[in-house]
Amino acid sequence: MHDLITQLQQLQDSANQALAQINAPALQQEITALEEQLAHPNVWNNAAEAQQKSKRLAKLKARHDPWRMLADQAAELKELAELDDTSMQGELTSQAHALIGQYESQKLELQLSGQFDDHDAILRLSAGAGGTDAQDWAEMLLRMYLRWAEKSGMKTELIEQSAGDEAGIKSAVVSVSGPFAYGKLQSEHGVHRLVRLSPFNSDNLRQTSFALVEVLPQIDAPEEVQIDDKDLKVDVFRAGGHGGQSVNTTDSAVRITHLPTGIVVSIQNERSQLQNRETALKVLRSKLAQLQIEQHQEDLAQIKGPTQSAEWGSQIRNYVLHPYKLVKDTRTKFEVRDADAVLNGDIDAFITAFLQTKSIT
Repeated sequence: MHDLITQLQQLQDSANQALAQINAPALQQEITALEEQLAHPNVWNNAAEAQQKSKRLAKLKARHDPWRMLADQAAELKELAELDDTSMQGELTSQAHALIGQYESQKLELQLSGQFDDHDAILRLSAGAGGTDAQDWAEMLLRMYLRWAEKSGMKTELIEQSAGDEAGIKSAVVSVSGPFAYGKLQSEHGVHRLVRLSPFNSDNLRQTSFALVEVLPQIDAPEEVQIDDKDLKVDVFRAGGHGGQSVNTTDSAVRITHLPTGIVVSIQNERSQLQNRETALKVLRSKLAQLQIEQHQEDLAQIKGPTQSAEWGSQIRNYVLHPYKLVKDTRTKFEVRDADAVLNGDIDAFITAFLQTKSIT
């Protein structure tokens, strides 16, 4: 039992260190305050404010509670192990191994301490150079991220999608909601390159395709990224479907241009113009927040428009399906030979490698 007790003591110490690192007392104080506010009978008189408080409470508990539970469970197991009952050794060892695995999984979140790391995420995928193959590649990436989100217990909502001319998609915008969604997905921001035998080429030649993945922190509270109305140009137009068919008989689609940076966000679906405008503003705030992170600027007036394009030489990750199979990240040099598993959503190893490299630098 001595080795087991030592393991559990180390685990308990590590969990307590994590609680100190996330400033658990301050988190618990805010959690208690929010719970008291949400328990008040009049809190839902202002539904929007109540929803913001509920969302904030959920984020705080997701940050705090797993570490508190891990520390408490490690302490309880250690107490049982100290009874030196050999009949319990097998069960206690099994539970200890489960807790150690849980710690290894949670440890990743300690590296997610950036300003927006605990936010939900907005993914925007755009087909790049490569024609129909690139549009098909963009759809393959969309499927990969939807699979990852499902496996990770996160919720997704397709905000906008533009179908490809023959196959795939020209672009798509997806909301990903869950603990540290942006912090985890930030590793995916950039150009992704695919090499394969083209299914759209009669000669079945090898084709290289590109797609741009933008990962943005979802900014729900306008005060987090304040935009001056005079910096916005808002156009409304009639939404159109694939093939030019009308989706809406009113001018419900909205296009917002941020004049200082030239960023354009268009949202069109079957909802009202007001809803489309609010969604477009949310995406715009998220894009500006991401640019602030990239350009290290506090003032929106100092931000320049995005310049990255989905083409050769700027990729962050290569996916090779022919003549061999390999997925390799150009930043971390991490690689996986099971390309099919990666395309089915197994990207956690790439996320971990990116965060570890980021923490070193």
